[in-house]
Order: sequence, then structure tokens, then C-alpha cells
Amino acid sequence: MTGANGAKAGSVVPVEDVRVHAFTVPTDGPDGVEEDGTLRWDSTTMVLVEADAGGRTGVGYTYGDVSLAAFIESKLASIVRERDALAPAAAWHAMFAAIRNAGRPGPGAMAVSAVDAALWDLKARLLGLPLYRVLPAFHDEVPVYGSGGFTNYPLDRLAGQLADWVERGIPRVKLKVAREPGRDPERLTAVRDAIGPGAELYADANGALTRKDALYWAHRLAEEWDVRWLEEPVSSDDVAGLRLLRDRGPGGLEIAAGEYGFLLGDFTGLLDGAVDCLQADVTRCGGVTGVLQVAGLAAAHRVDLSAHCAPALSAQAFCGVERLRHLEYFHDHVRVEDIVFDGTLSPAGGALRPAPDRPGFGLAVKWADAEPYRVHGARP
Repeated sequence: MTGANGAKAGSVVPVEDVRVHAFTVPTDGPDGVEEDGTLRWDSTTMVLVEADAGGRTGVGYTYGDVSLAAFIESKLASIVRERDALAPAAAWHAMFAAIRNAGRPGPGAMAVSAVDAALWDLKARLLGLPLYRVLPAFHDEVPVYGSGGFTNYPLDRLAGQLADWVERGIPRVKLKVAREPGRDPERLTAVRDAIGPGAELYADANGALTRKDALYWAHRLAEEWDVRWLEEPVSSDDVAGLRLLRDRGPGGLEIAAGEYGFLLGDFTGLLDGAVDCLQADVTRCGGVTGVLQVAGLAAAHRVDLSAHCAPALSAQAFCGVERLRHLEYFHDHVRVEDIVFDGTLSPAGGALRPAPDRPGFGLAVKWADAEPYRVHGARP
């Protein structure tokens, strides 16, 4: 097999350089702020990695604090340089080994995720193929659900945002709940009226509720507004609480968690009867290599896997997931990715379909557009 630049399967193409950038984009929420059940924020930071080899450049990223950029430069870049660009999984293993004492969970895994995605993008570009064609792909598209519905949105914006996704052919949408539970009935009614009875409605509590309150709301959500998916009703660290909700909640309401899984072991407890559908985030769980590992674990437990956010990466990485459910088409990440990249995908028929004629993730950085948001690194 020979790639577009002459790279042959079995050959070694050393990684020549790794560069790191970061961009912080303010939110467009009311008064510049967005809220969910447990967090308030005013911006989203993308930490972006470039990796060069064989005349090609791969791009990957994570969402987190700007300090991740310095972590990548100090701990990971030297590990990756001179390694074979056609063997990203080997580099993944070496990176995690190198950060044993620096800390693998949390920021460590997020940093590895960004570099791993860049290396997979680089490999696919060297071979002249879209990433999903390089993976053991089970799919050539990924269904999506619209996600936003922040707790500080006024009712008209809340209902309008979710209704717009349904009008664009996305048959499932999600809002945030549980910051002020007393306000949620009005919010849920406004949304259900706006999207109609045929669209699936999801809710995300972001771990804001106690076990008993979550059980109470699980029954109300299902019975009064036909909510089909309740994400993190209690903290994702409370595996016993999630299992209680799954066991004692209404039959038509699925319990989901997993977006804060960083290492493979983080997912094993959730798969022991705690969730109906597992989530994984390609920018947190070890990149594309990590997603493939979590996908195998989910398949072994006969549980579907849903992609958490980062649609520009997830749309291709999750084509390699056998038990694929869908992808979270998250408002904030869609905004940031559209600012930073050419080649982002728009939903069609409720799914994202990777372009078969664009190598790698199919992305090209719009440096001039991203520059006003730069908080780390230098423009090429």
C-alpha cells in the first residue's frame, strides 16, 4: 500500500516536529456566560497539536486549560519526535509510560489525546486516506444529537435552539437540567412543545442531583415529558448511584455516563451494570487509540457507545466503534471548530458523514481566523 506522498506500508516515516497552539473562544451565552447543573463558564479553550512527517502535517486537539499546551511541550513532544508516524498506537503507549509520575488521569490523558489524534491524522494523510478508511471502520457515518440547552438560556432561546436542530433533521436533542430543579418543569414543557412529540428528548444533570432526587426526577422526566436519556443524574464517580438509577428508574429512560473517563479502568465500573449507554470523549480518553480500546470494552459488555462532543474528531474516530449509538453535536464545540477549521461537517439526515476525498480528519486550520483567540504558541 502506497500513500499519496509515497509512504509505503511497512516503511518507517519518522515524526520530525511537534508544535502546540491554544485558542480561547468566549461563549455566546447570555451576558457571555453558559451554565449547566454544576458549572458556569465564559469561554472554551482548544489546545491544538501539529505533528510533521514526510512532508505532511497532522492536526489533533483537546478541550481543556491552556496549561495542557505546556504539558505537551515539556512531557510529550520529545517522546513522539523520531517515532514512526505510521504507528500512532506505539507512540500512545510510550506517551502514557512517560507520564507515569506526572499523572496519567485528567490533564495527562487529555494531553495524550491531542497528540494521539494528531498522529492518526498524520498517518492517514501520509497514506492519502480519510481517517475512517484507515481505521477498522464499522460505519461511514455517525448519527448525532443536538446538545446545548444551557440552564441560563431564556425560554425562547432554549426552545428555539432545540427546535432548530429538529427542523434541520436531527431527530434527538438534549438540554441541561438540575441547576434549579424548580424551574425545570417550565423549561421542559417549553422544549417539548417546541420540538413536538416525535423528536427524542434527552436531559443532562451533570451530576447535580442526590440519588433520591435523581430517582424522583427520572420518573417525572419519563412520565411527563417523555425524556428517553438521562445523563449523569448523579456524579459519574458515584457508580453505585448510577446503578441504582438504572435498576430502579423507568424502563423507557436510559442512564448514560462516561464522558469523564480518562483511562480504560475508568470505564470498567460503569460497564458493570451502571449505564444503559456508555459515553467516551476522544479528547479525554486517550485519543483515537483510546476510543478503539473503549469500543472493544463496550462491545464485550454488549453496551452501546456514544461519542461525547468534539464532532470534528469524533465523526471519524467513532466510525471505528462497532456498537456505535450516536455523537453529541455540542453547541460550544461546533462554534469553536467552525472558527478554527475549514472542513468541519454539517449534519445531513441526522448524521455526520466524513468526506471520502479529504485525507485525515479532513481539517485545515484557518490560522488568520483563529489568531485573535490565541493564548499559546505562534502562528506558522
